[in-house]
Amino acid sequence: MVELTNLNPKEEMEFTNKWFDINAKGIWDQLLPQIKPKKILEIGSFEGRSLCHIIVNNNWCDNIELHCIDTWEGGIEHQSRGLNLSDVEKRFDKNISIATHSSSIGASVHKHKGTSISKLASLIADEGAGTFDFIYVDGSHQAPDVISDAILGFNLLKVGGVIGFDDYLWSEALPYGKDPLRMPKFAIDSFINIYIRKLDFIKTGNQQLYVQKKSE
Repeated sequence: MVELTNLNPKEEMEFTNKWFDINAKGIWDQLLPQIKPKKILEIGSFEGRSLCHIIVNNNWCDNIELHCIDTWEGGIEHQSRGLNLSDVEKRFDKNISIATHSSSIGASVHKHKGTSISKLASLIADEGAGTFDFIYVDGSHQAPDVISDAILGFNLLKVGGVIGFDDYLWSEALPYGKDPLRMPKFAIDSFINIYIRKLDFIKTGNQQLYVQKKSE
């Protein structure tokens, strides 16, 4: 686990995109107060916009525990968009610091820097299996990575907990058309089909898919 940089909480949060606002914010504003998660894991945190939203708007528990996994190096899809990733981690640290200092309710943020497969395995090895209330998968969009994130994440999720997937219908703009191995849908569908007897669907809109774990 990597410690967060201690920054001036009087500064303003800085974000370069509105991906979370467009895709997930409306769903989370309705879903999270219902399931009241106390322990949350996010795979793929980028600049921390979604975690900051939880920290600032949490009104369902006294002290929320947040875990985030990211390499802060980007993936193939980021490279193809030509995004500048050099300052993304710095903005993440700054934004999380500001959010935690401005929240009236306690929040502990655990930053796990590295690949999701290694960090998820470490969380399981550290007796984290079956302890998370809410997991959000928004890391690599490559199918082999998404399927491992889904399976390992499901093991970390407690019965009754919810796992959500961003960009279910997202596809890369490639010269030869859509590549099912370079998009999340194929992996998410495979996970759903394999675990269908252990989960229930939660109705949401947009390009998001959420399921609730009903058994181990």
